[in-house]
Amino acid sequence: MFIAFRREVEAALEAALDDLGYPTGDLGIEEPPADVPAVLASSVAFRLASDAQAPPPQVAGEIADAIDLSAADLVADVSTQGPYVNFTPSDAYFQGTLEDAQADEWGRLPDTGESVVVEHTSANPTGPVHVGRARNPILGDALARILDFAGYDVTKEYYVNDAGRQMAVFTWAYETFDESDLPEPERDKPDYDFVRYYRKGNEFLEEGDPAAVEEAEAEIASIIEGLDEGDEDTLERTSEVVDTVLGGMQETLGRLPAEFDEFVKETRFLRDGSTHEVVDRLQDSEYAFKEEGAWQLDLDDWDIEQSFVFLRSDDTTLYTTRDLAHHEWKFDSFDSAITVLGEDQELHANKLEAALDILGNDTDQLEAVFYAWVNLPGGESMSTRQGTGVDMDDLLDEAVNRAEDAVRSRLDDRIRGDDLTEADVERIARQVGIGAVRYDIVSKQPTKAITFDWEDALDFEGQSAPYVQYAHARACGISAEAGDLEPSLDAAPLDTQAERDLLEGIARFPAVVEAAAADREPHQVATFAREFVDTFNAFYRSCPVVSDDVDDDTAAARLALVDAARNTLANALGVLGIESPDSM
Repeated sequence: MFIAFRREVEAALEAALDDLGYPTGDLGIEEPPADVPAVLASSVAFRLASDAQAPPPQVAGEIADAIDLSAADLVADVSTQGPYVNFTPSDAYFQGTLEDAQADEWGRLPDTGESVVVEHTSANPTGPVHVGRARNPILGDALARILDFAGYDVTKEYYVNDAGRQMAVFTWAYETFDESDLPEPERDKPDYDFVRYYRKGNEFLEEGDPAAVEEAEAEIASIIEGLDEGDEDTLERTSEVVDTVLGGMQETLGRLPAEFDEFVKETRFLRDGSTHEVVDRLQDSEYAFKEEGAWQLDLDDWDIEQSFVFLRSDDTTLYTTRDLAHHEWKFDSFDSAITVLGEDQELHANKLEAALDILGNDTDQLEAVFYAWVNLPGGESMSTRQGTGVDMDDLLDEAVNRAEDAVRSRLDDRIRGDDLTEADVERIARQVGIGAVRYDIVSKQPTKAITFDWEDALDFEGQSAPYVQYAHARACGISAEAGDLEPSLDAAPLDTQAERDLLEGIARFPAVVEAAAADREPHQVATFAREFVDTFNAFYRSCPVVSDDVDDDTAAARLALVDAARNTLANALGVLGIESPDSM
């Protein structure tokens, strides 16, 4: 309803400005001042004051007088306060909201007809996922969910680095060392099992006998060359390592959850020859030059001082070269391509975009979403290099354990603790613990560094997932306590300020999804969810559903309002990848 309301406001304003002879342009539509009982306000009078040679309040009054609402269904009235033109909703606005929000997928927008691939995480398959990657899968998965809910045809992609030196070292180590040469694995998972070979191999290359190391390096170089040539035997050797480790990583990421539609391997673009075709085209470019045997691109025209190396002196390609072929495949397959990257990858992303431009691609299809690092309490950065001592599994286990302690400490009448079984406690601990990690990370603006704090993340009364999840559980509890009462979709009895505020919050949810998708900012949904809970709690305190003091019509309408609020909370959490407990 809010989106339709906004469109009616825009149409009425544009028609009034046209009648008055003012240019339309920016209509200045925004939230009204806090003391104004309106849904939207326009500050356009500020912009037009100089043209009108009149003070903004006078211009606002002129515009309000010229607005014709005869064709409007959702806008009831227009008024002014100082320089603002304010629009209040009609009864049809609240009635439509109550009806529409009963749908399970309330907030989902119509199909846009546009396809988008969201590439995120893409951690090298060299061992267990560590906390240095925590923000990438959480942000990437939430963004993909929001885009899907906003009507885009979304493909979630994990780009697998299965070529290059790391995979060659891993393959060589796996084929060289025996189980007896290795320590016990830290967990009974394939990624923890296989990472021992990788670590042993690197240790040997750093500290082993020079002659043996030289022999090993020759074998590693041979594997790299075989991969670059798309040799099937070499590809088969590396795939055993890659696929096994990747399976373990998927299990960890699935706990978040972060799931993928496609695992696109680097070697795909070596197998099909597209990487070497890219090399040929780049060598023919006016920006290409050769220095110390390596082919490079001069990117001065893109204000990038560093050159882009796309072919080594031994004629093997680099990760970045293969990524060019990968992106050209994306451009052929999707309308747009979004990549979620750490802030340290911004230069790489800019160089990649410049090289794609040189290749003749429409780089408007390409977009990068950057994020800052997450800090652990005490200042330790959860970056790729510094965070290797803390695995994602450890973080998630800790989250669930802490959540279970918090849930058990709250087993009292306030949360209907007497009704909870051990299985309920374990379920809630998982939902709350994982949700707390996700929400704490996704609720912050991506470009801002954050410090992860367990007490804040698991605060049932604060700006956290448990706070939002508990409101959903409370809504479920209200519906259960209503017994045989049937909800009524008549919004007429819902005339108190608390009821209208809650309906207004519900109405805004689709617009929040729309804005979060357009801005690529999942934290907008997290902010909405937290603020919506405040509105729901105000309703809960002042508007009982089942009470001797409430007539049947009002109780039935309030029950429908609770159902609408529950759907709003469930879907807001859902697009953030957070579960909605029915009880807590």
